Amino acid sequence: MHRDSSGHRGRSDRRAPGIGPSPVLAALLAIGLIAAPARAESDVVPAVEADYDAHLEKLFIDFHQNPELSFQETRTAAIMAKELRAVGGIEVTEEVGGTGVVGVMRNGDGPVLLMRADMDGLPLKENSGLPYASTTTQVDRDGVTKPVMQACGHDVHITSMIGAARQLAKRKDQWQGTIVFVVQPAEERIAGARMMLEDGLYTRFPKPDYAVGFHVTTNFPSGKIGLEPGVALSSADSVDVTIPGVGAHGASPQLAKDPVVMGSEIVMTLQTLISRELSPLRPGVVTVGSFQAGNKHNIIPDKAELQLSVRADDEDTRKRLLDGIKRIATNVGRMNGMPEDKLPQVKVGFESTPVTYNDPDLTKRVRGAFAAALGEDVLYYQPREWMGSEDFSYFVQKELQVPGAFFWVGGTPQAEYDAAMKGGPTVRPHHSPLFRVEPRPAVTRGTQAMTVAALDLLKK
Repeated sequence: MHRDSSGHRGRSDRRAPGIGPSPVLAALLAIGLIAAPARAESDVVPAVEADYDAHLEKLFIDFHQNPELSFQETRTAAIMAKELRAVGGIEVTEEVGGTGVVGVMRNGDGPVLLMRADMDGLPLKENSGLPYASTTTQVDRDGVTKPVMQACGHDVHITSMIGAARQLAKRKDQWQGTIVFVVQPAEERIAGARMMLEDGLYTRFPKPDYAVGFHVTTNFPSGKIGLEPGVALSSADSVDVTIPGVGAHGASPQLAKDPVVMGSEIVMTLQTLISRELSPLRPGVVTVGSFQAGNKHNIIPDKAELQLSVRADDEDTRKRLLDGIKRIATNVGRMNGMPEDKLPQVKVGFESTPVTYNDPDLTKRVRGAFAAALGEDVLYYQPREWMGSEDFSYFVQKELQVPGAFFWVGGTPQAEYDAAMKGGPTVRPHHSPLFRVEPRPAVTRGTQAMTVAALDLLKK
């Protein structure tokens, strides 16, 4: 669980600057000099609760018990296509960008809204203790059989998408326009969104005027919603560095050009990219996750390999870090006397994604819709304390001119959250064999939020 700078987890009554009632208004409300505005609970709330019992719970459990790895989500995609078709009035196209599914619901002239949900699982053996825990295995693209688990909550996302589609199909008298339901593969490899775009998502189907998506999180109490303007998630780049050397006997180092030494120099010098080349007010991360070289005590190898994860909150910083890695690696090779055709090589991997940015105007509007339909107290604020990433960012890249809003839905039972706040066991983290969320409030709140957002953005 990520903590704020005071050492406590975020509180539900915290608000970002400029969000929520002013201090004066809050004081007047508190002493009763003015009345709080009345709010009639949206009929979306009980309708979604009823649909969870009738349909969504069974669907969620099936998705959880039968996860599939990135690029191989054929069963999940088929069920999503079937469910969207069963809603009625949705044109469904399969195999978009691999296993992706696109459903288009038209309801007269008006704006186009993209709703996105990702569906892939992770190669982990589930140890959550849930009665419906996954025992599935699957042969991955590398030919290795691996256990598979929904360890990041994508089962919540796709179930909530079906729930929202079912609600919106019943409420066509309340909205006007087009909804594009995007069921995306391979988010865990941060590749699926890009593949769908390359397969014509914005040319074969209506191009959106807005894009919305959400992620369930164990960092919030169940049913809370987090949505803030600006940077929502960082960019991420996987970088491979190959360091050629000259091998020799470990007792004759003078005959070698040691790639282990060069790799070590690169690792240590990379730290100066953050500490000496970025402003201390501008975040960035360069993590060396793997250093592979040699296989025997007394042999100096002829090659070393590094694997890096690079994070930034803006494209200028991202470029500065990637350029800096290439500069440092190349010149460490030169410093060690390697010829120009044998210098270290730096390759930015396919698993890369830009910054996810929440459009301020769209964010303000969607937050207002959440507060009006679900109550102001549903909104939750917690400072960003990590540099996670999401490939939802590809759908809302600046050059595409599609404003986006990406929000969070809490999935940790209130009692577990409160215990963690008091120093008890931490909540079960994402990408862990122990990961689990409270399904009913997570699925229903995700469904309600997506439905409410669509009804507001496409209202007549």
